[in-house]
Amino acid sequence: MTPAARLLAAIDLLAEIDGADRRPADAVANGFFRDRRYIGSGDRRAVSDRVWGVLRARRRLGWWLTRAGAVATPRLLVAASLLLEGWTLEGVGQSFSGGQFAAPPLAAPEKLLLRGLENRTIDHPEMPAPVRLEIPDWILPALESRFGPAIAAEMAAMGEPAPLDLRVNLLKTTREAAQAALAAEGIEAAPTPYSPWGLRVAHRRAVTSGAAFQTGILEIQDEGSQLVAHLVGAEPGMRVVDWCAGAGGKTLAIAMTMQNKGQIVACDVSEKRLEGAIKRLRRAGVHNVERHLIEEGDKWVKRRAEKFDRVLVDAPCTGTGTWRRNPDGRLRLTATDLAELEPKQARILDAAARLVRPGGRLVYATCSLLRAENEAQIEAFCGRHAAFRLVPVSEVWSLEAPLPCENPFLVLTPLRHGTDGFFAAVLERQASAPAAPP
Repeated sequence: MTPAARLLAAIDLLAEIDGADRRPADAVANGFFRDRRYIGSGDRRAVSDRVWGVLRARRRLGWWLTRAGAVATPRLLVAASLLLEGWTLEGVGQSFSGGQFAAPPLAAPEKLLLRGLENRTIDHPEMPAPVRLEIPDWILPALESRFGPAIAAEMAAMGEPAPLDLRVNLLKTTREAAQAALAAEGIEAAPTPYSPWGLRVAHRRAVTSGAAFQTGILEIQDEGSQLVAHLVGAEPGMRVVDWCAGAGGKTLAIAMTMQNKGQIVACDVSEKRLEGAIKRLRRAGVHNVERHLIEEGDKWVKRRAEKFDRVLVDAPCTGTGTWRRNPDGRLRLTATDLAELEPKQARILDAAARLVRPGGRLVYATCSLLRAENEAQIEAFCGRHAAFRLVPVSEVWSLEAPLPCENPFLVLTPLRHGTDGFFAAVLERQASAPAAPP
């Protein structure tokens, strides 16, 4: 593809993302490229980089266009992104040439409004704080409460492209051998600083088609997610529940720490997600996992109350900790979403807690930065369940790397730890008090 054709494809993809209501951008992009198999891998990467660059700067680009009196259409967003990167208007005009594989030429009114963006930087002192930080207006107070004066630096880190984190499957190999296998495929990876199972590739690479991935020695998993799996503390022979298992990412990590010995039940409300885990489990060589579909009126929890050593609740959340991977999530998230999630998270915690045996542990985790979904949920849970005590993460941290945060919770951010934003808390059901003597 020519550079002009790549820009046209970026405009078309942005238009599809805008028209997809609440579908995630990566899902839209997958369908877009699947329908255009003639677009090669290098061109796909170039188109995706342009689109994701626009999504990461969407509020600021929109601010500039609104200031110029324009509507922020995909076409003008791409043109504005080029100008604010240092392109000249003449150069942009040459790429919007109107050829067979190029965007239609810029009209005179478009040129007039875009000319005001030449020789500008994308930030401007008159931008409102939420625009400058690329966040929804309503969420600013919550993030200021979380980060204080560091909010600008934290949000800047959230706006950078994420590296590719991989988890080595110790059931099949060692981290050193997996690193060598990637090197043989021309992929340079370095050990992650905290997780002893992690490898980090600085830039996004297509690893899933390579032998290292296909043979099951690697899984794609952010280092923060790996650390959450570590906090579960699952050991060989234990009985463990992954209550919101999804496609099984943390289930796989837990099975590895259990050395395939014991029992894991992967639960979810989505049969499709659970079915999607089957291939991953087989590829990883995991055979101590059974699946359970959570349904209305299900008696499964009642029959297995207080039977499990460990229960992980990777709760559905706003995903604010994953914005560097999913920048479009910032554009879709509403205050209503958070208001609906909070009671749902509480109900999920209460249900999962029933499965924990005396002396067992419940681990609650989110990929959220918001106190309402994290600390506030744990405080409310402890108020409802006197049988549980909060266990400081320092008491369960057994890795050689130092604890990356202060007690009592695991709190990770891209700026401070190089991971996605994560929160985790460990709760222990206290053993029943001995009966009073007669």
